[in-house]
Amino acid sequence: MFDIGFAALAILSLLVPMLLIAFLIKVGSKGPVFFVHQRIGLNGRSFPCLKFRTMVVDADLRLAELLATDANAAKEYHETRKLRKDPRIIPIVGSILRKLSLDELPQFFNVLMGHMSVVGPRPVTSEEISRHYGWSHPYIDARPGITGLWQISGRNDLGYDERMGLDAHYVKNLSFGMDLAIIIRTAAVVCLHRNGH
Repeated sequence: MFDIGFAALAILSLLVPMLLIAFLIKVGSKGPVFFVHQRIGLNGRSFPCLKFRTMVVDADLRLAELLATDANAAKEYHETRKLRKDPRIIPIVGSILRKLSLDELPQFFNVLMGHMSVVGPRPVTSEEISRHYGWSHPYIDARPGITGLWQISGRNDLGYDERMGLDAHYVKNLSFGMDLAIIIRTAAVVCLHRNGH
């Protein structure tokens, strides 16, 4: 019930900024406003995870070209699944949305639909689970969250195993008090613009 109320309040209070973000994405890049990707949720069920699109429409092609020609970028991507200098990002708008985590605002709709919680482990893909975790991992024992322990503990400064450990710790120690602390710390991290992805 807390998740539904929090998400509804967030959507109502952020509706105008979300409409502005949608407009800026359309002006800054051809293609849809939203990026929809299948993620794994509670009990291993797949769901469409919503985000504001922050990448160009030919992002996969640009990534493949970079990884084929830049060994350092390939190493970074295979270790973290992220790139500090990412050629796929929409100039200016995409970088700002990702730095401030505003690209994740549409996930409040996922919370309303019951796919996600406000706080939880990262929403991961079936490929990530198969490659890194296995289907017995705690990722399928809780609804994924818009924010969580890894987001407030370093984000890009953490390795993949560290992220997995933080998410597993969260699932094993679920409590409303921990959720509240994570929400407060998330607000502080976003306000300080630290460790954006």
